[in-house]
Amino acid sequence: MTAKLKSAARVLALAAAFLTGCAALPERPASPGEGESLLRAGVAAYEDGDLKTADQRLTAALRAGLADKDRVTAYKYLAFINCSTGREQQCREDFVAALAIDPGLQLSPAEAGHPVWGPIFKNVKAQRAR
Repeated sequence: MTAKLKSAARVLALAAAFLTGCAALPERPASPGEGESLLRAGVAAYEDGDLKTADQRLTAALRAGLADKDRVTAYKYLAFINCSTGREQQCREDFVAALAIDPGLQLSPAEAGHPVWGPIFKNVKAQRAR
């Protein structure tokens, strides 16, 4: 496909999304390493206290594609964000996703001692063990 056709196709897709009220843009293929870059940016934003940006970057990293170990990290941080913002069900679901990839996942002592997500993680892990 030529550059002009690609551009025209993107404009048509955006117009269709606008006309149908669809908020999501068509996904584009991720470039190699894009997921890892987004993961690092998401973790950095989390550590800086910018939870909204962290959530966006971590979600984008998962969509872009990550190795299992990095997917576990992304889900773990998304769980922390969701617990911190009162979305405990989503927090639980993120821990379930992380544990589905790595059933042996453990939180660090500091993470496990958190008053909100520590007990949720422990509960999710115990339910998976049953």
